[in-house]
Amino acid sequence: MIQENFIKLYENSFRENWDLPCYTDYGENRSFTYGEVAKNIAELHLLFKHCSLRRGDKIAIIGKNNTYWCIAYMATITYGAIVVPILQDFNPNDVHHIINHSESIFLFTSDSIWDTLEENKMPHLRGVFSLTDNRCLHQRDGECIQQFKNRVDDIMFDTYPSGFTKEDIKYTNLSNDKVMLLNYTSGTTGFSKGVMLTGNNLAGNVTFGIRTKLLVKGDRVLSFLPLAHAYGCAFDFLTATAVGTHVTLLGKIPSPKILLKAFEEVKPSLIITVPLVIEKIYKNTIQPLINKKGMRWALNIPLLDNRIYSQIRKKLIDALGGRFKEVIIGGAAMNPEVEEFFYKIKFPFTIGYGMTECGPLISYSPWNEFIPTSSGKILDIMEARLAKTKEDDKLGEIQVRGENVMIGYYKNQEATEEAFTDDGWLRTGDLGTIDENGNIYIRGRSKTMILSSSGQNIFPEEIENKLNNLPFIVESLIIERNKKLVALVYADYEALDSLGLNSSESLKAIMDENLKNLNNSVANYEKVSQIQLYPTEFEKTPKRSIKRYLYDSIAEE
Repeated sequence: MIQENFIKLYENSFRENWDLPCYTDYGENRSFTYGEVAKNIAELHLLFKHCSLRRGDKIAIIGKNNTYWCIAYMATITYGAIVVPILQDFNPNDVHHIINHSESIFLFTSDSIWDTLEENKMPHLRGVFSLTDNRCLHQRDGECIQQFKNRVDDIMFDTYPSGFTKEDIKYTNLSNDKVMLLNYTSGTTGFSKGVMLTGNNLAGNVTFGIRTKLLVKGDRVLSFLPLAHAYGCAFDFLTATAVGTHVTLLGKIPSPKILLKAFEEVKPSLIITVPLVIEKIYKNTIQPLINKKGMRWALNIPLLDNRIYSQIRKKLIDALGGRFKEVIIGGAAMNPEVEEFFYKIKFPFTIGYGMTECGPLISYSPWNEFIPTSSGKILDIMEARLAKTKEDDKLGEIQVRGENVMIGYYKNQEATEEAFTDDGWLRTGDLGTIDENGNIYIRGRSKTMILSSSGQNIFPEEIENKLNNLPFIVESLIIERNKKLVALVYADYEALDSLGLNSSESLKAIMDENLKNLNNSVANYEKVSQIQLYPTEFEKTPKRSIKRYLYDSIAEE
């Protein structure tokens, strides 16, 4: 059990960092110090008390990353209620279901999302609050929330006649074994389950961030991954708030153009990202540079290549603000070509591994200890083992146990039992290997692995990575059809149009060449029989993983 009490981490931090900047909305004139955040939390606690909220009541939050999102989350856990963060990409029916399934009684939401929801489909909700300007959007008949909101200044004055001070910060005494968070997953298999995370699970992640000095007092971060997702939440927000870091919340879709401008302005001390974001920056900023004729020639000359790599590294570091210790990449598989290039130019990046069910961290190594193609080393508070496959004695499903592992899925005993082995290890569903130093190497998902007719393991993700590096391919999906591999491809139609290559003859010639080059780079049993063009981008989870289950029927055509 982690010694540090999760809630006390924040009680101490708000006192110790009272005058430091805490949360800022990027591009907007709204910023809070730690003291001002603590005061806002105190106001919400008085509201919760006024409405007779009890320990363990659920409070849902849905909306873009912003200061009020963070304040609502902090107020919920420090009161002793259970927070239910919902990804804003979920459709209204999913949101209704999650709010009802979790039995949430309060909802904090952005105005635009509230407009898409129907209050009569969420009968348990007693009150709804705006993440845009903090007002009450809806109260159930008989509630007096609006009345309280109108008098909040007077109520604060009556409660704290000498003004709210750091000595007034006193949060609930709640042991780490209590559930504090319900996180509804957005898996690639189509089912949303409520992961129950305790204070201990959350403290395991946060204290790891504190011990390894991922962030320290006075650091700056730019929060652009959705805070409702475990990865961005654990480090850009929870660890940051526990140590006195200044969090700037992007609150916009993180396109490369918007991100690079924000990095330049914020100059973050640590960058937490997913592969898609960093790969787009690589494609837009670095690839055009290294594909120039003269540059390709120069990179083949010893001594010159090191000098050029050094310049490219500097250009990339400057583009990301120039002040960061490292870039941590997680949430999905990294494109091997991009990873290899970053390692070659000695760019300070590392790849970690985790899942919502571990809040999220399972393995991590600092960039200067990171081994290429791995996903870092198993944390000292976690254990991992392989459940070997019959076909390969080195490969197996990665199973874990330790401080970060959830206690189960909310109101879903069947799914909980399926998730754990008989001896209590969590099945990750990922296939991989573990070396003698505890480094994890992921090969693919056990559910997506294809067994060839000759008994070989085929990992679609590995073939897709190679295919996605070929010309005019945005993304791809490898499926099995009649015992043969077929590639569904979403082409770069914009680039094809700009070059006048959009005729069916041109497209066929380009894809035939791509198929030939792909098959020259894979094993015989991995060869793809045909490329089939797909008209649109593939549907994805909020974590930007393709929802593979939607395309199973195409495989049977």
